[in-house]
Amino acid sequence: MRIAIDAMGGDRAPEEVIKGVARAARRFTDDEFLVVGDDPILRKLLKREAKRASNIAVRHAPEVIGMHESPVESLKRKPTSSIAVCVEAVAKGKADALVSAGNTGATVAASCLGLKRLKGVQRPGITVSLPHMKEGFVALIDAGANISPKPMHLYQYAIMATVFAENVFGIANPRVGLLNIGEEDAKGTELVRKTYRMLSRSSLNFIGNVEGRDVASGECDIAVCDGFVGNIILKLTEGLTIGLLQAIAEECMKSPWSQLGMELSKGAFRSVRGRLDFSEYGGAPLLGVDGVVIVCHGRSDSRAISNAIREALRFISSGVNEKIESALAQQKEAEPEPAAQPVE
Repeated sequence: MRIAIDAMGGDRAPEEVIKGVARAARRFTDDEFLVVGDDPILRKLLKREAKRASNIAVRHAPEVIGMHESPVESLKRKPTSSIAVCVEAVAKGKADALVSAGNTGATVAASCLGLKRLKGVQRPGITVSLPHMKEGFVALIDAGANISPKPMHLYQYAIMATVFAENVFGIANPRVGLLNIGEEDAKGTELVRKTYRMLSRSSLNFIGNVEGRDVASGECDIAVCDGFVGNIILKLTEGLTIGLLQAIAEECMKSPWSQLGMELSKGAFRSVRGRLDFSEYGGAPLLGVDGVVIVCHGRSDSRAISNAIREALRFISSGVNEKIESALAQQKEAEPEPAAQPVE
């Protein structure tokens, strides 16, 4: 398999991206890696790798879309940007997947335009893995691809995330929850209420509305929401995690006894940090496009990039896209007709 990597995308690109690619290339020796970006810069960085793998190639892309640039406008102005060239490589069959820590909006827009949508999909969605207190994770969809969805979009997100959770993470019959401000079916916006009714009629393992605390406690395997809410949850979770770990470390340094306790509990702290570290999960798949696209955190380091590549390889091997198309077709056939409204 061949993975195209946007080497210029992200706050720590291209140095950390190249280190991450080299790390993955040494780990997955049977696969190939195409780093896309400024050719002279990338080749110089690759030369610094003491153990550069032979399965890394370079594709020149002279332009870069910055993290704060307008996605659609930037794609029009910069047709040879690193993310556009990555998408083109997948579209033309020269790569089986792409990984980018760059401008999320540009990655989503370029993928939707260049790769098109899977059959039956109305809007793609980003799925992120959020750790919870039961030593597992919740697949949150959408995390920022679609901030103004319709009920059908959220309904399809639940189907796509179910297929993903079953085939990539091996969760049998995953529990689907609809993120809301209360458990009652009458709560929430019109969007959420309509989505609730659609999910209730489906054959999915829909457990009803879930609140924010339910995501953290692991009451569901999949949490469905619009991209605006999902992105806020993602960033809030990251901020709270970092702040909590820092607060614990600071408190433990305030006395010799607490320092001793921290030293004795070093293994436990390391385990918890590993569970909560976003870089362990690598990246988030953009479900619904006709290709494999992994969206990484903008602050991704070499470890996160390497793990994102690992997730791309897992996604390819799972055949998720074909199964999503099949699931959408089956769900549509099984959908009961809504009850007729009485004539007044």
